[in-house]
Amino acid sequence: MSLFRRKSANLVEEATASVTPEEETSSARPRGYTPAKGRETPKRPTAGRRPAGPAKPLTKEEQRERRRQLRADAAAEFRREGGPRDRGPERLLARNVVDSRRTVGTWFFGGALVVLIGSNQAMPPVIQLVSNILWGALAFGVIVDSILISRKIKKLVRERFPNTGQRMGSLYLYAIMRSITFRRMRAPEPRVNIGDPI
Repeated sequence: MSLFRRKSANLVEEATASVTPEEETSSARPRGYTPAKGRETPKRPTAGRRPAGPAKPLTKEEQRERRRQLRADAAAEFRREGGPRDRGPERLLARNVVDSRRTVGTWFFGGALVVLIGSNQAMPPVIQLVSNILWGALAFGVIVDSILISRKIKKLVRERFPNTGQRMGSLYLYAIMRSITFRRMRAPEPRVNIGDPI
């Protein structure tokens, strides 16, 4: 009996002696444990700064001022860049043709106002007659000017954009409407001066 006990005791001692301290500690750790690499794993930085607190609500006066400022910014941007209908090289060419010349159309609305006042029944017949002549001259001048502008645009577009998909009638109307607008009120604002070659 003592022989068997001594043998089994020797086996237990050899087994415990062959186990290293690392294996002993690893057996005491959980299954999914990953051993350290000799240095501490750095902490991940925070994703971002702490969100700011709720903004202070604007007063009615501040809201009104903000809306006014946004409208002014939008109007200034439209005056510089124009809208979707102003995009494209053909439209830019049409604008430059109109902006590089003096047009009768710029006097159209001012003349129309004079004609409206002068053709009133309370005015003397002479003033009414002059007003009607002025109205006819303005209308004739706008028609002639529009024809000349359209012909120049047609020539330049055919030379510079032979494969254009732009409808010429739409381009002519676009240029004519610009030609009867006061220069300072045109949008986008003119990029060429009067008399510049196009």
